[in-house]
Amino acid sequence: MTVLVTGTAGFIGFHTARRLLAAGRQVVGYDVVNAYYDPAIKEARLAILRQSPNFVEVRADLADKDALDKVFAEHKPRKVINLAAQAGVRYSVENPSAYINSNLVGFANILECCRDNQVEHLVYASTSSVYGANSTQPFSETHGTAHPMSLYAATKKANEVMAHSYAHLFGLPCTGLRFFTVYGPWGRPDMALFKFTKGILAGKPIDIYNHGEMARDFTYVDDIVEGILRVLEVVPTIDANWDSANPSPGSSGIAPYRLYNIGRGQPVLLLDFVKVLEKTLGKTASLNMMDMQPGDVASTRAEISALQRDTGYAPSTSIETGVPNFVAWYRDYFSV
Repeated sequence: MTVLVTGTAGFIGFHTARRLLAAGRQVVGYDVVNAYYDPAIKEARLAILRQSPNFVEVRADLADKDALDKVFAEHKPRKVINLAAQAGVRYSVENPSAYINSNLVGFANILECCRDNQVEHLVYASTSSVYGANSTQPFSETHGTAHPMSLYAATKKANEVMAHSYAHLFGLPCTGLRFFTVYGPWGRPDMALFKFTKGILAGKPIDIYNHGEMARDFTYVDDIVEGILRVLEVVPTIDANWDSANPSPGSSGIAPYRLYNIGRGQPVLLLDFVKVLEKTLGKTASLNMMDMQPGDVASTRAEISALQRDTGYAPSTSIETGVPNFVAWYRDYFSV
């Protein structure tokens, strides 16, 4: 069975495609390879994927409907994992048009192609950022998400409701995954662990937002990918227990539709995360304490019982293991 994975030059998309290929699956990788961050790391990821004879690379934008139609016509994927998106909370404040084109137009094209080609299951990336101003933790799929605090979060919320409409109208099974803070080897240069490692090794101060009063549900990429692949094999159905008078946002009584949190479920204080990194590097960080950034939240924690119940998901990688794994990759990749 051919699986279309979008965003294969990206962090999570690369790891997901790599696992599928290792399992003997045929993978069509779709990515525009833009310059949101250094394309060199994206090219290095793709070079690894190309080593498999089961990998087909397509370079195109999701906003290019003709290119996407051609991929579906030629390769006939039965399942789709949509991980391509313009990411980043802070960048969405500066460059909103990138989020409209990729996260809204591009996702609409994915939905149309899946509908037209009778795809068996669409799994797509959402984000913990959809919880926005909600302060009740752990975040649960049963919570409302009507108050996003960034355009990035708003576009991902839009993806969730767009997917529900297609699931209802056309019977397209859709599962959205609300990723919490993902880290690990081959991570994005704009994310905290990458920036912290680079800064500490260079002897430069690292920016700590909200004066250190931050906590994140840091989740190792291998655990995330295991969850994605488990979800891929669990095609959603209409929820017979869904109550239209008290509708749960996480499932649907009128559509084959599910939403899941995918995290570790064990938040870590940001300063504790930095301590593990300092110990791993054998260097002390110089901390530049800063105010909270626009669109950001102080803490995240995932309620993951639904994903555990339905797929057997069991994240097992602690930061004491995951951070050294990242540092080992970083030192090797950059010859530091």
